[in-house]
Amino acid sequence: MKRLLGNVLGLIVVAVGATPSAVVAQESKKSQAIDIGQRLELFVDRQLVENLEGVEFRLHEPQAAPLPKNPLPIVYTTVIKDGNLYRAYYRESLASYTGPKHDGHPGEVTCYAESRDGHEWTFPDLGISDVASANGKNLILEGAAPFSHNFSPFLDARPDAERKERFKTLAGSHRGGGLYAFASADGIHWKKMLNKPVITSEGYGFDSQNVSFWSTVEQQYVCYFRTLITPHGQLRTISRTTSKDYLNWTEAVAMNPNLPDEHLYTNQTHPYFRAPHLYIALPTRFVPKRGSSTDILFMATRAGSTKYERLFTEAFIRPGLDKTRWGNRSNYVALNVVPTGPAEMSIYHKSGHRYVLRTDGFVSARVGSSAGELLTKALKFSGKSLVVNFSTSAVGSLQVEIQDAQGKVVPEYGITDCPEIVGDDIAQTVRWKESTDVGELIGKPIRLRFVMTQCDLYSFRFK
Repeated sequence: MKRLLGNVLGLIVVAVGATPSAVVAQESKKSQAIDIGQRLELFVDRQLVENLEGVEFRLHEPQAAPLPKNPLPIVYTTVIKDGNLYRAYYRESLASYTGPKHDGHPGEVTCYAESRDGHEWTFPDLGISDVASANGKNLILEGAAPFSHNFSPFLDARPDAERKERFKTLAGSHRGGGLYAFASADGIHWKKMLNKPVITSEGYGFDSQNVSFWSTVEQQYVCYFRTLITPHGQLRTISRTTSKDYLNWTEAVAMNPNLPDEHLYTNQTHPYFRAPHLYIALPTRFVPKRGSSTDILFMATRAGSTKYERLFTEAFIRPGLDKTRWGNRSNYVALNVVPTGPAEMSIYHKSGHRYVLRTDGFVSARVGSSAGELLTKALKFSGKSLVVNFSTSAVGSLQVEIQDAQGKVVPEYGITDCPEIVGDDIAQTVRWKESTDVGELIGKPIRLRFVMTQCDLYSFRFK
C-alpha cells in the first residue's frame, strides 16, 4: 500500500509569514471558537486553518490497483458498503436495442453487482427479468425508461426510516418531467414512492448522475444535481436542494463551482465515510473543445454549505498514457469513496481500475526539508486525547503545541513538552511528556500548532 502512495499531484504553496505563528490577527482573536467535538478533520478546505508558515496543501494522486478479473462497469455507477458487502449499481445499454439512443432511451437498464472485498465483483442472477445484460441476468430495472439513465441509490441512514424504504434514490430526466423518488427494502426490488416527479423545473438538466443521501449532520435529505446556468454562461454545473421527507424539496440553490468555460459533467458529492460533516466531490471535468476529453477533479463542501471549496483546480485523476482514456467522455468514477482495508480507501474508475489512497489521504498539509508549521483557528473539543494521521521521512518529525485562544502556550502542552513523532500512522496518539490526556482542556477555546519537518499531516481529531 505504501509503495502505491508514492506519487503526489498538485500543491498549493503558501508563502512563509513574517510573523510568528503565535501572533494572530486581532479580528480572529475576537471570533468564537469552532466546536469540533470529536469530529475527524481533514485538510480538504481551510475552514479550521488560521496561519501557515512553510506549509503547502498537497493533493495526493490515487494509484491504480491491479485490474480485477471481473472489473466493475462504470456508467453512472454507485458503490455502497453495506456491512461486509459492497453493492454496486450501474447503467447498461442493451445490445439488442436498435431504436433512438437519447438520454433515458428504452434500451437502458439498471444492473447490480456485489463484492466481498471491494476488488473482485460478481453479477448475481436476480430472477427479476428474463433479459440479460453483458454480465447475465443481474438487472434490477428494465423497460422503465427514462429511470435507468441515472439510477443512483443510497443506504438511508435516517434512524426512523421505514424498513421497506431502507434504500432510496432519485431518477429521471427532463424528458420524464424531472426526478422521481424510488425506495426499496433490500436494494434489489424497487418501487416509486410517488407517481409524479418530486423535483421539477424547466431550468434543470437532470441528464447526469444526480445524487442524494440522508445527512446525519444536517438531519435532512440532500440532493446535488445538474443545472446548466452559471455566472460564466451556459455550462454543465451543480445545484443543491434539501428535503425532510424525500418527497418535498426546497428551491434549488446554484453552487456554481465552475471556472470560466469549465463543464462539470457529474458531481459525485457524498459524505466522507469517516467524517460525515465533510462532503467529498469527484466531478468529471468535460472539455468539448478538446475532443470531449475528460478528467476527474477533487472538491469538497461542508454540511449545510451552498459552496464548494476548491483548493485545487488541476486534475485529481488524469487520463494518463492509455490512449483510449483520451476519447469522448472516457473518464468517470463511481459515486462514493469506500474503505477497502484498515488503511486504504478506493475509488472506482471507468477504465476498470480501482484507484486507492491511504485513509484520509486526499490532501495533506505538507512540509519539506525546512521546518514549517500550521496554526488552527480557535477550537473547542470534547475528547480526552489528540489523534493524528501523518507520515514522515526517516529524518522528519511532527510535534504539537496547544495554545489558548489568544495564542499563549498552555502550560505543560508546549512544543518542548511534546516528544518528536516519527513514522507513518493512520491513528497516532499525541503525548506531552508522559501523558496523552487533554481532558482538562475540554470545552475551553484552544489552538493547535503543528510543527513539522519532512512530514505530511492528513487529519486530526480528539477522541
